Amino acid sequence: MAQAKLKSGSDPAERRRMKEILRVLRRTYPEAKCSLDFGSPFQLLVATILSAQCTDARVNQVTPALFRRFGTPEKLARAELAEIEALIQSTGFFRSKARALKESARAIVDEHGGELPRELEILTALRGVGRKTANVVLGVAYGLPGLVVDTHVKRLARRMGFTRTADAGKIERELMEVVPKEEWTELAHLFIAHGREICTARIARCEECPVARLCPKIGAR
Repeated sequence: MAQAKLKSGSDPAERRRMKEILRVLRRTYPEAKCSLDFGSPFQLLVATILSAQCTDARVNQVTPALFRRFGTPEKLARAELAEIEALIQSTGFFRSKARALKESARAIVDEHGGELPRELEILTALRGVGRKTANVVLGVAYGLPGLVVDTHVKRLARRMGFTRTADAGKIERELMEVVPKEEWTELAHLFIAHGREICTARIARCEECPVARLCPKIGAR
């Protein structure tokens, strides 16, 4: 399919189109929310770090035992790397993730009094924490504006014609232009739910899509 001309996010028509897409997706996925299990902002940070290159379902199988042993920054900072690695091994890249978890926990204890920061720039200074992870924590744990750009959000933003880039940072900025700040977190939940159910990476089931009339279907197959 030929690419549609990408309109500026400042275009009122594009903001209206996004508003209608979100309205339909809210009705379609009324229970859309973060699928990671956690009991505190710090535990959400840990779970999100573990979710890199891993399914949320697998992470949720691993974190109960991990949180029973090391559910606070203080406990995780004192943990032996080998024990952390053993607990998270099935999530993949477990050695680098274990180091990231331990070093981030130590920084939270030493530099922030054991309290997980609420500022994106400070969160992203922690080892293993990029903008995606920081925005998950801000939006889900703290209820602050955070626009998460994961693989589903990237794919849907491109297919729906809101971006042409594959760069997560640029996509984040472009989506911010068409979505009110108070809806940033919700957009990610809805796009992720739709990306898992209908607009998948393998195939876009446009004939079943409730927002097909609003989508240029760029790159869909």
